[in-house]
Amino acid sequence: MEKGGVRIVASATATGQTGVEMEAMTAAAVAALTIYDMIKALDKSIEIQDLYLLEKTGGKSGDFRRTTTSGASHD
Repeated sequence: MEKGGVRIVASATATGQTGVEMEAMTAAAVAALTIYDMIKALDKSIEIQDLYLLEKTGGKSGDFRRTTTSGASHD
């Protein structure tokens, strides 16, 4: 039974010809771990779930926008 949750969205920008999606993904993961650390005393069964890239533009590999979230829900 879910008791609630937190949605974390991180973004990063750069002026060079490189994508920074890994930096944004790292920021989201660190934010999730920080929240976990703050509330682990209340409930050790909490989980970090569904870390994924929503969108990126530019960079060597071009643009990307996720069309499905494989079970994850977001607005």
